[in-house]
Amino acid sequence: MSRHYNLVLVSVKLLLKLLTTTWKQPKSQASLSFNMLNLDTVKKDIEEWIVNFVEVSNPALGGWPPCPYARKARLDQDFEVRIGRNPFEDLISLSYNTLPKSVVIIAYDPAYHPYEQFHKELEYANEHYLQPKDIIVLEDHPNDPEIVNGVSMNQGTYALALVQNLSDLNEKAQLVAKKGFYDAWPEQYLKQLFKHRIDPRS
Repeated sequence: MSRHYNLVLVSVKLLLKLLTTTWKQPKSQASLSFNMLNLDTVKKDIEEWIVNFVEVSNPALGGWPPCPYARKARLDQDFEVRIGRNPFEDLISLSYNTLPKSVVIIAYDPAYHPYEQFHKELEYANEHYLQPKDIIVLEDHPNDPEIVNGVSMNQGTYALALVQNLSDLNEKAQLVAKKGFYDAWPEQYLKQLFKHRIDPRS
């Protein structure tokens, strides 16, 4: 009886230790990133970037804005901004259903999502989960400068995963390509841009 009691007591102590250890575990980096970003602030920052840069004509880009469709999407409220927790899991969940808007922008704190890891997660999600569902994610990270003809294309504050329907993006790209949209863009940049897409110039 005494031996049985001792075994039960040891088991209880081990269980309490496990529960205490679990309770004291620090939050994951993804959770910290999620909790530190404020959705209203992120939305405001991204909309200002769109209004002041993405939809503005730029002489270095042949007189075109960086995205010819950005203004219409903004005015039609056809984009959605979210705060992400885990890039890979966030993208997988989007692949299960039809996208709620033409563009879903998921923002992350780059301090908790270093570029190399962020890039790998988005690449893997693209190749194995999104593209088979006719979806694509484009990335923007402050630590991966995207310079086109001396113009920085980055939002600059957040690591962004920009999710769109792949067929729709290809179709829209082909329409503006016929009008010369890509004529002023460096070939090396375009090769990377069209890595997971149909080259609209062909």
